[in-house]
Amino acid sequence: MNAQSTLWEYRLQAEDSGQKYLTILLHKFHFSLRLLQRLKQGEQVWINGKFTYLTARGKEGEMLSIQLFPPEETNIPGENLPLNILYEDEYLLVVNKPVGQVVHPTHRYLTNTLGNAVIGYWERKGEHRLYRPIHRIDRNTSGVVIIAKNQFAHQQLAWQLERGHIQKKYFGFVEGVVLENEGTIDDPIGFAPDSFIKRQAQPDGQPARTHYRVLHRYPKATFMEFILETGRTHQIRAHCEGFKHPLLGDDLYNGDTTLLSRQALHSSMYAFLHPQTGLPIVIHAPFPEDLRNLMKRLKS
Repeated sequence: MNAQSTLWEYRLQAEDSGQKYLTILLHKFHFSLRLLQRLKQGEQVWINGKFTYLTARGKEGEMLSIQLFPPEETNIPGENLPLNILYEDEYLLVVNKPVGQVVHPTHRYLTNTLGNAVIGYWERKGEHRLYRPIHRIDRNTSGVVIIAKNQFAHQQLAWQLERGHIQKKYFGFVEGVVLENEGTIDDPIGFAPDSFIKRQAQPDGQPARTHYRVLHRYPKATFMEFILETGRTHQIRAHCEGFKHPLLGDDLYNGDTTLLSRQALHSSMYAFLHPQTGLPIVIHAPFPEDLRNLMKRLKS
């Protein structure tokens, strides 16, 4: 495969001989049925530079080439907003989202979202793409957000995410002193009664597992590392409240707001396999200034 080309390319191996191109893409590279259906429309698949049908059968040594980057029009208005880029190539854009910014426009937040910032950035580069975040973090959580730059990258990373192949690490500050050095919270999460926003641990909720480790103990708070095995909405926030150690600043989950006016949670690291090369990528987001200041205040 050629990472610098606008084409996805693969040279067929001995085990591919006699297989339909459709079968190779579906089972060897996890192309989604939706993407394969789109590739059938128009001449977007070639063998050794000549158009081919996906139902044709391959031979060892052939070069399979696919056009994966057609221009796409979005309905999200672009804005010239600050964008802290951590990593970018033809397949991915990874950013460090600031506190207070919503990941995707909603009826409540139509502008000033990360989506508006990303589309504006692409428009200034003359690129026409859909906005495809792989995951979301809360408005008042800072840190890593991964955006796919085409349908193939999106479905490849979604496949990894669904199977737990993407490692997600967060840093947070919780109330009180956590005595155990490490552990796992394995409590299902569902909506709290009479709320469409707040979640809570409950037996009939969705499975949710959070691994935690104590990094530092302060007199009245604990600095924690969280690794998510699942990715439920408000998972860390709900688990911390159920754990009797709510995040500092998290007023929705009964956290103390004396020292901080937002939940003390930062999406620090994502590790995954690149959708095109299959090589491991690890992205880190720098610790935000307000949490550095919180750390100083907790020491005093």
